[in-house]
Amino acid sequence: MPQSYTLIINCPDRPGIVYNVSGIIFEHGGNILESRQFEDSETGRFFLRIVFESDCEQSIMADALAKLGEAFEMDWKLVRTDRPVKVLILVSKFDHCLAYLLYKARMGDMPIEIVGIASNHPASALTASDIRDIPFHHLPVTSDTRAQQEACIKALVEESGAELVVLARYMQILSDDLAAYLSGRCINIHHSFLPSFKGAKPYHQAHTHGVKMIGATAHYVTAALDEGPIIHQAVEGVTHEDSPNDLVRKGREIENQVLGHAVGWHVTHRVVMNGRKTVVFRN
Repeated sequence: MPQSYTLIINCPDRPGIVYNVSGIIFEHGGNILESRQFEDSETGRFFLRIVFESDCEQSIMADALAKLGEAFEMDWKLVRTDRPVKVLILVSKFDHCLAYLLYKARMGDMPIEIVGIASNHPASALTASDIRDIPFHHLPVTSDTRAQQEACIKALVEESGAELVVLARYMQILSDDLAAYLSGRCINIHHSFLPSFKGAKPYHQAHTHGVKMIGATAHYVTAALDEGPIIHQAVEGVTHEDSPNDLVRKGREIENQVLGHAVGWHVTHRVVMNGRKTVVFRN
């Protein structure tokens, strides 16, 4: 049976890219199923995502693409479309996003394998208690033990083979060292009030100020706190009739959906870094 592959390309924009890439796929018995492209006139970069089927072995196809990649100065990757991505989830007490990702994974809505859950709180503090056979790691942290705790996180990534780390309302600020270590493979979710309402109970603060719209942002983690390349955002209107608890409830739903979309697009190889921004080939 033919194998399905996903090819992602990021390179300087110039004539002949699509022609040569599709030619290689054709020469190796491939049949293109999906193709999306974007030319960024501001940066002069070209982005391409192709899904195709082929009987050709991945290594042979990769060798052919490597030669083309050198000629066109491409950053590229070729992956099997059906291969699940290994994900490590970090969470604190607010575990609604964790529960949402667990549900999506178990329903087969995301091609992910959750290889571990780590928290600065014990499992008994979580409401999403049905973690079944997923390894759980309690990693308490204080200002004096942060370096050791982050070393444990790095070790978990290495030991589990995690390809993506998701901060599912993990309420700890990552050090510059850990943020750099996870560059391009760590997604965070936070409410849309930053920088206006920082600290505890942001939805209660927003209610006090009479906000009329709430939302959430999912982005890649960088050393600049909550300023990494944005993958997805969403908003919802609220009124004077909404209580602080209404805002919290609605905010959790938006956070679930925004993080779910961001993770889903990442693991299906639809997100490409473009400097401080991202190109997202949404499905």
